[in-house]
Amino acid sequence: MTDWLIELMEILGAPGAGLAIALENLFPPLPSEVILPLAGFASSRGEMSLLSVLAWTTAGSVVGALALYWAGALLGRERMLALAAGIPLLKVSDITRTEAWFLEHGRKTVFFGRMIPIFRSLISIPAGVERMPLGVFTLLTTAGSLIWNTVFVLAGHALGANWSLVETYVGMGTNTVIGLVLLAVLVFVGTRLAERRKGRHALRG
Repeated sequence: MTDWLIELMEILGAPGAGLAIALENLFPPLPSEVILPLAGFASSRGEMSLLSVLAWTTAGSVVGALALYWAGALLGRERMLALAAGIPLLKVSDITRTEAWFLEHGRKTVFFGRMIPIFRSLISIPAGVERMPLGVFTLLTTAGSLIWNTVFVLAGHALGANWSLVETYVGMGTNTVIGLVLLAVLVFVGTRLAERRKGRHALRG
């Protein structure tokens, strides 16, 4: 994982770290928890300045988020509803409730979502679908990304050669988030299956 990152930063410097972060937004399996501390470590060795790393990685975060925002905008509400109608166990009412929630809490969700593993990337899509004002989305994304990036870059800078410890500890938190998401999915599926069974019994009765 780290070999190509090191090579990219050696060739492009801080812009290479920004490019890696932009790709991380589009392909979440590329973890920012590796890219950012490594960039911080490189800055501690004088290979690039700390400020340039923060500027380029934040710019990369915004570029990647905007790409997903426009993907959501192109998808649009009608297509999203049509896709939802074709997904087993998912109801259109689920989407409309989610829309209502996002319209009420969207700004906080975009800002804080930039600091939650997995959701960091995904949150840009509903923002695009709901056509959150582009200036507001960009400002919130920049602010949230700057906080997230600063924490991890500074951690890598402070830890030096031990920068990989950041990935180890944050990986535990990421696994917790994944576990909670899977649990929520299981509860959702179980609830919907139970509703179907009750509906069938009611029809037979």
